[in-house]
Amino acid sequence: MAGKRTKKSGKTSEEAVDSRAGEKPVLLSGGNPQIAKADGDAPVQAYIAAMPGWKSELGQRLDALIVRNAPNVRKAVRWNSPFYGIEGQGWFLSYHVFTRYVKVTFLQGALLQPEPPGAGKDKDARWCDIYEDEFDEEQMAEWVRQAAAIPGWDGFDTLKR
Repeated sequence: MAGKRTKKSGKTSEEAVDSRAGEKPVLLSGGNPQIAKADGDAPVQAYIAAMPGWKSELGQRLDALIVRNAPNVRKAVRWNSPFYGIEGQGWFLSYHVFTRYVKVTFLQGALLQPEPPGAGKDKDARWCDIYEDEFDEEQMAEWVRQAAAIPGWDGFDTLKR
C-alpha cells in the first residue's frame, strides 16, 4: 500500500502529499479538510495538520493513541477522512471534522463493549462525538484495542489479502 506508485501521476502517496506541502488544504463545510485519497501516514498527517483549531491537537492525540493501541495499524485517507485498519482484517476506525466536534466512527462498533453511544442506519457502525475538552482517552484506547482485534470493514481498497 504505502510506497505504491499510482498510474496517473507516477508518484507514491507520500510523494504526492509532499509535492502539495506548500498548498493549504481547502476546508469543507464544518471545517473538514479536503485531502486527496491516498494510503499511508503522510496523507493522514496532512489531514491532521489541516484540522482547524483545537481539533488538530485532538487529531494528533487520536492518531498517537491508535498507533499505541494497534501497533500494526495501516492508514489511509478516503472520503476526506482518515481510516485505520489492520491488514488481513479490514478497516476498523475513521474520523471526520464537524463544526463543533470530531466524530470517531468504529466500523464494527456494535461489537464493542461498552458500545460507543452513536448509532444510525448502519447496523454495525457506532461512533462517539468528541467536543473540545471532552476526550476520554482511557475509554477510546479500550475501544481501539477491541476494534483492532476483530474483523473490520472491507469496503474499499481491501486490506484483506
